[in-house]
Amino acid sequence: MTELAKTFDPAAIETRWYAHWEEQGLFRPERTGAEPWTIVNPPPNVTGSLHIGHALDNTLQDILVRHARLQGKDARWVVGTDHAGIATQMVVERTLAKDGVKRTDLGREAFVDKVWEWKAESGGQITGQLRRLGCSMDWAHERFTMDEGFTKAVVKVFVQLHRDGLLYRDKRLVNWDPHFGTAISDLEVETREVQGSFWHLRYPLADGSGEIRVATTRPETLLADMAVAVHPEDPRYTGLIGKQVRLPITGRLVPIVGDEHADPALGSGAVKITPGHDFNDFEVGRRAGIEARDMLNMLDAKAQVTQTADGLVPEELLGVDRFEARKAIVARLKEEGFLVPHLDKDGNAHDAEPRTIQTPYGDRSGVVIEPWLTDQWYVDAKTLAQPAIEAVRSGKTQIVPKSWEKTYYNWMENIQPWCVSRQLWWGHRIPAWFADDGRVFVAETEEAAQAEAGEGVVLTRDPDVLDTWFSSALWPFATLGWPENTDPTLGGRYSNDVLISGFDILFFWDARMMMQGLHFMGEVPFRKLYLHGLVRAADGAKMSKSKGNTVDPLGLIDQYGADALRFFMAAMESQGRDIKMDEKRVEGYRNFATKLWNASRFAQANGIGASTTLEPPAANLAVNKWIVAETVACVQAVDLALADLRFDGAANAIYQFVWSRFCDWYLELIKPVLQGEGTAGADETRAVAGWVLDQILVMLHPFMPFITEELWHAMGTRSNDLIVARWPIPDARALDPAASQEIDWVIRLVSEVRAARTELNVPPGARLPIHVRDASSLTAERMAAQESVLARLARVDVATGEVPAGGALQIVVDEATFVLPLAGVVDLEAERARLTKAIAAAEKERDSLGARLENPNFAARAKPEAVEKARADHADKQAEAARLQAALGRLG
Repeated sequence: MTELAKTFDPAAIETRWYAHWEEQGLFRPERTGAEPWTIVNPPPNVTGSLHIGHALDNTLQDILVRHARLQGKDARWVVGTDHAGIATQMVVERTLAKDGVKRTDLGREAFVDKVWEWKAESGGQITGQLRRLGCSMDWAHERFTMDEGFTKAVVKVFVQLHRDGLLYRDKRLVNWDPHFGTAISDLEVETREVQGSFWHLRYPLADGSGEIRVATTRPETLLADMAVAVHPEDPRYTGLIGKQVRLPITGRLVPIVGDEHADPALGSGAVKITPGHDFNDFEVGRRAGIEARDMLNMLDAKAQVTQTADGLVPEELLGVDRFEARKAIVARLKEEGFLVPHLDKDGNAHDAEPRTIQTPYGDRSGVVIEPWLTDQWYVDAKTLAQPAIEAVRSGKTQIVPKSWEKTYYNWMENIQPWCVSRQLWWGHRIPAWFADDGRVFVAETEEAAQAEAGEGVVLTRDPDVLDTWFSSALWPFATLGWPENTDPTLGGRYSNDVLISGFDILFFWDARMMMQGLHFMGEVPFRKLYLHGLVRAADGAKMSKSKGNTVDPLGLIDQYGADALRFFMAAMESQGRDIKMDEKRVEGYRNFATKLWNASRFAQANGIGASTTLEPPAANLAVNKWIVAETVACVQAVDLALADLRFDGAANAIYQFVWSRFCDWYLELIKPVLQGEGTAGADETRAVAGWVLDQILVMLHPFMPFITEELWHAMGTRSNDLIVARWPIPDARALDPAASQEIDWVIRLVSEVRAARTELNVPPGARLPIHVRDASSLTAERMAAQESVLARLARVDVATGEVPAGGALQIVVDEATFVLPLAGVVDLEAERARLTKAIAAAEKERDSLGARLENPNFAARAKPEAVEKARADHADKQAEAARLQAALGRLG
C-alpha cells in the first residue's frame, strides 16, 4: 500500500500513467482468441488542434473502448489523421509566403515535398492532445489517409467504381472557391447573413409588345441568363410562355418558360434563370431542355468576367472582378432605363431594395462562394445509397438516437451526384489520364493506363486530387489492411462494432462510409452509429471564434484535470440533445474526484486495502450485505446504460453510488465498527470495503482513467494494471433483501431526523432522546440493532417510557412515529412564529410567480430564458413552502 498525498493533484499523475500505458502496450494487449471489438476514430485534420467537440467525441469513444477492454475483449481503437487537402495546402502556402515564396514558384512536385516536410515537423499536434485527454488508441498502428497502404486502397476504389459505372466525369455546378481555385464540399461552406441589395429589372419582350420584370441579388449574372421562368399556372404569364425576351446589355434572346420553381406570390412571380451560376437555376435549365454542356459561363476560376460561348459579353467587362462588374452593370442598367427604382416608405427612390441575404462563404478562404459550372468527377451516389438505406431499415446498422433515421432516409432518398474532384495539389491524385483526342483512361497505374490507350498515344494525367471525404469514406476497412487483406471480416474487425460521430457529418462521412463499405465489403461498416450533439456555450449559443465564446479543452484539463472534463462530457451527453458548456460542473466533477481520493485515504487510514477476491467477500453484518447489493445494482445500471449508449445514465449511476451510497453513507455507517465502538465484524468490514472500492475503481475507470489507475495501485500490490483488470460481473446471489431494507430504513430515518433538526434550528451539538410509537416488532429489532449508528449519525439516544410533556418533533417512517422532545432545546413559540412567517413569505413569492406565469403576455413577450427562470423559481418556492409547512406540522 502506498500512502496517498493529502491533496489530489491530477497534473502529477496524468502524464505518468499515460506514458506507462503506452510504453507497456496496454492500449492493445495481447489477447489471442478473445472476442474482437473495434471502433475507428473520425480522423481529425492533420492541421488541427483539440477543440471542445473533439473532447466530447473522443471521450465517448474512449469510454466504450476501455469498457470493452475491461470486459476481456480484444479491443482496438483505430487511430489516424486526415490529410485535409485544402486546410493543409493553405497552411503550407502561408508558411511559404512568409519567405515570399508561392507554390507556383516551386512547381507541383516540389510543393508536395514541402507539405510532407511540414507534416513531419509540425503535423499531428492533435495526436499529442488526444493523449492528454486520455484516449487509449492503438498508436502502434496509427494511420494517415495518404500513407502508402491507404493510398493504394483509395486508388483501387476510384478505379473499381469507374469500371462499375458508378464514377464518371460530368459538367455540373459546384461550390467554387475563387480564392483557392477549387471546388469545395457543402461542409466547407458557411452561410452568413449579409446586408445586401435586391435589384428589380425590366426585361423587354422581343416582339416589342411589353416587358417582364424580374428581381435579383446578383445582377451581374444577367450576362449569362438563358431564360425567364414563370409558374405555368400564373394567369399573368400563361400567354407569355414560349415567347422571348431580349436581355439588356448582351441583347441575348432567351425564352420564357413555365416552371414551378417560380412562385407567383414572390415579387413579380417571374425569375431570371442563369443555369451556369445558380443551383436552382441549373435544375430549371435542365427541365427546360438546356444541356449542361450548353449552359453559359460568365466567370473564370478567379471569379472575373469571361466571355460566354455566344460572345455577347461587352469587351469592357472582360477580366473585371465579379463585384466590380456588378457596380458597372447596375450603372448601365440604370442609364439605359432597365433598372426599376425601389421606393421606400417615405416615397424616396433608390436603385435597390435593402435586404438581408444568406450568402455562402468559404469557411477557410473567407470569400463569397460561386456556383460554377465545371467538368468534375462524380460518384453515382443514388445507386450506392440504396443498399445503405436498406441496411438501416433492416436493422443491420442501428442509428442512435433513432430520431435521426428520418433525416438519414430523407437525405439518402434525395441524394445528388457526389463531386469528388478538387483543384488542389495536395491530396490523392486522380488516377485518370487524358489523350489528346479527349478520351479518358482510368487505371491504378500510369503503365496500366498506357497499355489500355495503346502504344504511341500521348497521355496527360488529370491534375486534380480527390475530395478528402472520398478517402475517409474507406476508413472502417482500409485502415484494417484492405485490399491486401482479403478476409471479408478483416480478422473479425469488420463490421466495426460502433461508430461515434457528430450529427453534423452524418451525410459527409457516416453515410458515405455506409455506401462504400457495403459496395466493397458486402457488409455494413459499423453495427451501431451513435450521433452526439454539439457542445454549445453556456447560454446555448453555437460556439464560434468570431463570437469569442469558444472553450479550450486543454485549458480545462490544465485547471481541473482530464478526468473531470471527461466525466463532465459523459454526464452531460444525453441522447438527442446538445451540451451546454458549464465550467462549474467541470469543477464539480473535479470535486467528485477529490471526494473519491479522500475516501481512499480514509480506507488506507483504517486498514482497508486492495481486495484479494473478484467475488464479494462473505458478509454477516447488514451494512456489508447492503453495500454489496448496492454495488451489484450499480454494475447492472452501468452495464445497461452503456449497452444502450446512454452515457449520461452510466455516469450518473456511478456518480450517485460513489458520492451518496459509498462515501456519504457506507463509510459513515462502518466507522463504529472500524474505530472500536464494537469490534465484531471489523475484519469482514475491511474486506468488503476493499472489495467495493475495487469495483468502484474498475467501473469508474472508463470515465476517469487517471485517478482510478493511481488509486488502484496505491491501495495495495496488484498483479496487473487497472486498464486491463476485469469488469465486475453482477451476481444476484450476493443480494440480501432483508439487509438492504434494514439499511435503507436507517438511511431514511437518519435523513428525516437530520432534515427536521435543521428546519427547526436544533443546535448541531444537542443530543435528543428519541421515542417510538406504533412500532412493529421488525422496527423494534432494527432500533436495537442500529442504536449506535443512530446515536452517531442522528445524534439521538433511544429512549423508553412515556414521552415528556411539551413540544416535540414528530417524524413518520413506515408504520412508526418517532418523537423527539424539544423542551429546553428549542424555544417552541419563537420557532412556530419563525416558521409561520417564512411560510407566508414563500407562499407570497410562489403566488406572485404563479400569476406571472399565467399571464399570456409574459409568456409571449419575455425571453425564453426569463420564462424558464420564472418556472424554476416558482417550483423552488412551492417546494420551500411545502417543506416549511411540514416542519411546522412536526412541532405538533
